[in-house]
Amino acid sequence: MAHVATARTKARKRALDLLFAAEARGLSAGDLLDQQIREGEVPNNPFTVKLVRGVVAESERIDALISAFAKDWTLTRMPAVDRNVLRIGVWELLDGDVAPEVAISEATALVTELSTDDSPSFVNGVLAAVAKDLAKR
Repeated sequence: MAHVATARTKARKRALDLLFAAEARGLSAGDLLDQQIREGEVPNNPFTVKLVRGVVAESERIDALISAFAKDWTLTRMPAVDRNVLRIGVWELLDGDVAPEVAISEATALVTELSTDDSPSFVNGVLAAVAKDLAKR
């Protein structure tokens, strides 16, 4: 089944672009988002803003969860795309606005399109483990 690009799917990709660009430039994603909004480059989907602000606000908790379940991988060793897709996916799991299966599927689709051949199974595995852990709490 082909992945249908919904408005939320596009918003996730835009949030990923922002998180990735901020990290590459050594900036806070929140600061980069604010700068883009000031310059009139407002993301056309409010969900993009919600994702970026959510990831920034919960960054320590998100990175701790990723680190706990990314077996044999440190955050710094992961490809930047995978690391930032995982951050979006974990935030969506914490937020609870979408079903865990949707958050995992969307994250897996993003890395399938944008990262390495090994990334989809890696991202899927980490997010599934995080979701299982969160469900126990």
